[in-house]
Amino acid sequence: MMSDTNSQRQVDIFANDQRQRYFAELCNALYERELQALSQHAPNNLSLLQRRLAGLPYHIKNAAEHLLNHNAPIEVDVHNGSWQAKQAAKCVSSKHDQDKNHAWYHSHVRMGLPVPIYISELGVQTVELDSIDRIDAESHKLHVNKHGWFDYSGQALSQSKSLHYETRLLLPNKANMVAACCGHSWNHRGKSLPRALSLRELLLSTTINWKNFK
Repeated sequence: MMSDTNSQRQVDIFANDQRQRYFAELCNALYERELQALSQHAPNNLSLLQRRLAGLPYHIKNAAEHLLNHNAPIEVDVHNGSWQAKQAAKCVSSKHDQDKNHAWYHSHVRMGLPVPIYISELGVQTVELDSIDRIDAESHKLHVNKHGWFDYSGQALSQSKSLHYETRLLLPNKANMVAACCGHSWNHRGKSLPRALSLRELLLSTTINWKNFK
């Protein structure tokens, strides 16, 4: 008869084996997606491409570890390296409130904070994760790494001249962050196929404080 100690050890081994399988699946999915993205949008600078390729193992393993150890209120799909959650029928930006936006950022803005950015392009609406890298507290505006300057109410100050492209800084709340993490998208008919997050966004998603987003 197997002792309790041996039985527990066997359970631990099986659990560890399953974790290793999930980790391997996540890494494979992320490698496949990043290499495909690089093949389609590779930088022209050879040294930059070499640095990005050299950094892939570290960043992908880091992302996979955080996904396996997450405490987010959303699920992880280990087969394609993505977050999964129920999608709202309409784009979450419809609930945007400029006054609430301004009050929240006035109180809680800080460097490195992951924030949701609403994007409308050619009839497709989605939410992306970006991070704050500059703050102008006197003028009540902030700069995010990819999408430029916004005022605290959410208005884009680095707006594209295109009539078919619009961005807006949203409030970091559960609905907006879930939409951003899961790549939820909408068109004129309603829900559309979710987009795949870039590795940068995926890593940002693992830094979210889901208790209060501060």
